[in-house]
Amino acid sequence: MNPDEIKIVQPDGLLDGVKAGEVRREIGECLETGARVILLDLKDVTFIDSSGLGALVSALKTVRAADAKMFVCSISDQVKILFELTSMNRVFKIFSDRQEFEESMLSS
Repeated sequence: MNPDEIKIVQPDGLLDGVKAGEVRREIGECLETGARVILLDLKDVTFIDSSGLGALVSALKTVRAADAKMFVCSISDQVKILFELTSMNRVFKIFSDRQEFEESMLSS
């Protein structure tokens, strides 16, 4: 895969409805510029509320509709628990960190 086709989106702080809306716009812009793979790096996200989670699912649908892929990496323990409680860990492919993601992309 061409590295230009991989875009990294890295929000920070509280991922609520407002912040998640910004993330969705950023993902949309990545797709418009030819991204085939979006990595959502959540290492600086402290918490995701329900509207933030809904926006992530919406963003994933947008990515899939564009025939692209979206992955998540570097989630905190608190976000991991939320993903498990809402079964989002089954919806999103989650990597422990950016390095694991890059190794996976290189091997595919």
